[in-house]
Amino acid sequence: MTLLYRSTRGTADTALTASAAILQGLSPDGGLYVPTEKPQLDLNLNDLPDLTYQQVAYKVLSAFLTDFNDDELKACINAAYDDKFDDNAIAPVSHHGKDFYLELFHGPTIAFKDLALSILPHLMTTAAKKQHFDKQIVILTATSGDTGKAAMAGFADVADTQIIVFYPKQGVSAIQKQQMITQPGANTHVVAIDGNFDQAQTNVKEIFNDDAFKQEIAAKGYQFSSANSINIGRLVPQVAYYFYAYGQLIKQAAIQPGDTVNFSVPTGNFGDILAGYYAKELGLPINRLICASNQNNVLTDFFDTGYYDRVRPFFTTTSPSMDILVSSNLERLIFRAVGSDATQTSAYMHELETAGHYQIKPETLSFLKETFSAGSATGDADAQAIASVFKETGFAIDPHTAVAKAVADQYRETTGDDTPMVIVSTASPYKFPNAVLSAIEGHDETTDGLDAIAQLKDTINVPLPPAIQKLFDAPVRHKMSVNANEMKETISKILKIR
Repeated sequence: MTLLYRSTRGTADTALTASAAILQGLSPDGGLYVPTEKPQLDLNLNDLPDLTYQQVAYKVLSAFLTDFNDDELKACINAAYDDKFDDNAIAPVSHHGKDFYLELFHGPTIAFKDLALSILPHLMTTAAKKQHFDKQIVILTATSGDTGKAAMAGFADVADTQIIVFYPKQGVSAIQKQQMITQPGANTHVVAIDGNFDQAQTNVKEIFNDDAFKQEIAAKGYQFSSANSINIGRLVPQVAYYFYAYGQLIKQAAIQPGDTVNFSVPTGNFGDILAGYYAKELGLPINRLICASNQNNVLTDFFDTGYYDRVRPFFTTTSPSMDILVSSNLERLIFRAVGSDATQTSAYMHELETAGHYQIKPETLSFLKETFSAGSATGDADAQAIASVFKETGFAIDPHTAVAKAVADQYRETTGDDTPMVIVSTASPYKFPNAVLSAIEGHDETTDGLDAIAQLKDTINVPLPPAIQKLFDAPVRHKMSVNANEMKETISKILKIR
């Protein structure tokens, strides 16, 4: 059986194979690709403790990407999950205090997006061959800090690709910026914009939907695709680490096969937690998925009330990858929650784009609340979580992980639920050294960037990851900065099409 993918805003009769959907990235009607039916996963929970990360990834990807053959999938997986990760487990689960932490920061950019973006270039180039693709792929990406670097690390010097990354000039950490502007690769292009992530993401989507511009670049031998989690090839690999985490809990004798677990997930664009939902749909015994937001708590309000409202103050926080008011991947969940009704989904998204808000029906909200809980943490609560975890366990967590920890604690206190809790730890503390230092030391740190890294190392006594060590000598390669409304013209200049 070949699993096909349809748009959340279109009809099922225009469905594509997985390889075609991966190449296209975003549907021409503006929707996101989702499976037309439930994938068939050949995986027994009892076998999970004995499987490597690569073996779990193969099982999951085989269910979703059915037009890739075994050899193609195994080649992509082996190329992605190799010694570029500094832990052989790829995504180990550690236990600190009363919580388990799924450590997704052992890759080349020390953030969770490495798990998907290490494999996406291989999936995409394999898909291009399968589709007899004759154009150069242009990866167009907006980033709130982590996607850009992880995507460039994956696509750097990959044949027949270019990658253009836009990031908010004032909306990423000093280390995130340093990682991006020092990225090597003849095909990598990094552009700072005067604006926030939502503006960058909205403009990227508009460029994807600009038919005249797409025809113009096609005439020059290019086609756009995306490395954001709007691309199904980016989202699907994330499902694997939920199954792998469950296997590690069994292996550590924390649970028995079939026991339920909770995952607290720090999320802004909703891709990471949506992957957890897909895992549950495939049979993983998840009790609650806890959607953890920072001060930009648009998702918390949505899961509380069913009202999504992006017209609100935007806050720049110490957890910048979550500083988002338009959560793109929520559209996929809405589509599922309204019974795969593309007309209704499209109407909600149109209202969001034009009016800035939409209200789902009570029965739809009830459906969501069967699985999801939500909460938010202020900057003070975030810092307190970093400080308390380090004081009590000696384990240093980054601000995004701290948001998930703080919200998990809120959830437990409110509900009394003692189901084993997995905190999805999305970045190394070295990615945000100033915020971690400030929280642990109990005062505002003026030190930032590489100096803060050195100071943090002395404080937490954890060896520097290779990805961070390299930054101390890396030359700056990318200095371009433009206004948000100049993004399309900037792409034209980079590709030399005008």
